[in-house]
Amino acid sequence: MRSAGSLPAPTAFRRQPLRGVASWRTTGLLVLALAALPLAAAAATAPAATHPAATAAPAFGQRLAEAEALRSADPARFDQLLGELTGRVQEATPAQREQLAYLKAYRLGYTGRFDLAIAAATDLFEQSRDPAVRLRAGGLVVSSRAATREFVEGLVFLDRILPLVDATDDRDARHHAWAAAGVIHNQVGQYPQAVHYVDLLMADGVQGRTRCFTGVLRLESLNFMDALPADVADIQSVVDFCLSQKEVMLANFARLQLANKLAADQQPTLAVSLLEERLAEIEATGYPRLIGEVHATLARLKQSLGWREAADAHARRAIEYSGGIGQSPLLVQAHDVLYRNAEFRGDQAAMLEHYRRYAEADRAYLDQVKARELAYQMARHESLQKTQTIALLNGQNEVLQLERQVARKTAEANRLLIGLLALTVASVAYWAYKVKRMQVSLRTMAQTDALTGASNRHYFTLRAEALLEQCRRSGTEAGLVMLDLDHFKSINDRFGHAAGDWTLRQAAEACLAACPAGGLVGRLGGEEFALLVAGRDLASTVALARDCRQRIAAIDSRGAGHDFSVTASFGVAGSHACGHDFDQLLARADDALYRAKREGRDRVCVHVPSALADAVSHATT
Repeated sequence: MRSAGSLPAPTAFRRQPLRGVASWRTTGLLVLALAALPLAAAAATAPAATHPAATAAPAFGQRLAEAEALRSADPARFDQLLGELTGRVQEATPAQREQLAYLKAYRLGYTGRFDLAIAAATDLFEQSRDPAVRLRAGGLVVSSRAATREFVEGLVFLDRILPLVDATDDRDARHHAWAAAGVIHNQVGQYPQAVHYVDLLMADGVQGRTRCFTGVLRLESLNFMDALPADVADIQSVVDFCLSQKEVMLANFARLQLANKLAADQQPTLAVSLLEERLAEIEATGYPRLIGEVHATLARLKQSLGWREAADAHARRAIEYSGGIGQSPLLVQAHDVLYRNAEFRGDQAAMLEHYRRYAEADRAYLDQVKARELAYQMARHESLQKTQTIALLNGQNEVLQLERQVARKTAEANRLLIGLLALTVASVAYWAYKVKRMQVSLRTMAQTDALTGASNRHYFTLRAEALLEQCRRSGTEAGLVMLDLDHFKSINDRFGHAAGDWTLRQAAEACLAACPAGGLVGRLGGEEFALLVAGRDLASTVALARDCRQRIAAIDSRGAGHDFSVTASFGVAGSHACGHDFDQLLARADDALYRAKREGRDRVCVHVPSALADAVSHATT
């Protein structure tokens, strides 16, 4: 069996000086403290007029405001108020119910039940429509994820809440989101980014409890960057301000930094006195992470001073408070202290037991922080105790970790490629759609009269020639109706062009309504229109012209804001007498139209052979 002195000391701490205690991320202890930032006063005092229990709501609001103000400052009274408010929840307005839900979620996190806090705050975030409430609930989710070291989930959720900052004028809610962002970035080692969010808070003029938290968070960031203030008075000022805000828990977070600074300045005795003077106050907060970190720090400090029994006591207390908060660095520190003291006493059994527990805690914690560092540390620890086979397995584990990283990077590259291809396809489809729309728009502009919606002369001519050619080949008759609005110039001159345009649109609508399916309607120019129908003899075409004449005569000019009559003169020609040539048919219909004008307007005239013209004209008026 190995002697007590032959076991390797835990390398995770041999590599760090005493001030490195802070590098175990005491920011993890702050993650729920930021939930103490105040909710906008409007929530606590929201009008109750719209709620059935409006008469009782003011008293409920006062109790809610008291609970909001207390929280970590007086946990016992805070719990009592939450119980009372829960029993009276039927008196609350919707805004007060949301605030109460937030305070209950905060309490779950404050007491270390982070999984329940995350679930409750996520529900509130998803259900609320108030950006300020959503910011605070989302900030609590992020901070709780940071507390449980679920960094990926926390950062993903942070991306959801930060856009809400611009959606609210509530400074407190904005500060809450920035504080959560600062904490989780500090947790993942992105200290410059954490400082960025701290600077945003400072520049936005934080006050009260928010300023207290910001000061503590800034100390944490500076500590990780090895840049704590040279003057301990600067750190003490943060402690004093937090105490002025009755934030005992936050004040003691700052004291931890002060103790770290004193230890780094070779004043461990003063650091021990600083923490022990407030130990009862710290334990009264009931916050496991804070209490455990203080005991772990005292254990390390007292061990460095040679006070080994006291160091063991604090280490065991740290282990007690590390339960229920995941793979905690407190366990690593505590078992390291117990191992070293057992080694000093020559207690081989205790030394082996604490070394085993230290190795387990260290392995689990490092697995969360850095997989490659875990493989290195496990190989270093296990190679001193186990056979070559174990060392080989650890090496294989490192290879597997690297292979997983390669596979993950490959998958990410493939997803990126697929995304790029999808984007390319979407872009092509989008521009094809845009070009098609443009083509349709241009075609419509080229074929349609913009004022009336009927075909323009060019398009009407093309379609009419094609339709007449079909009729010629099939031996089908076709009829053409031309019409010209009577005294249209007078309407323009007397009532203006707006009235004239309105008249043209009404006339076109009348023609389109009368035209049968398969027929064509076009505006030939000015106030002149034409209709072409296939499969109709001359009599049917004349009936169509009469229908159009009646529809136009029925136009009510009051729609244009004036009082005038609208009539039209019509000329009809059929293919039976004129053939299927469009120009010929149009010319004969035009002749009949001008005959209608000469005979007094507001009538239908038909082109017939000259011998019958007078008789037909008289019959069709």
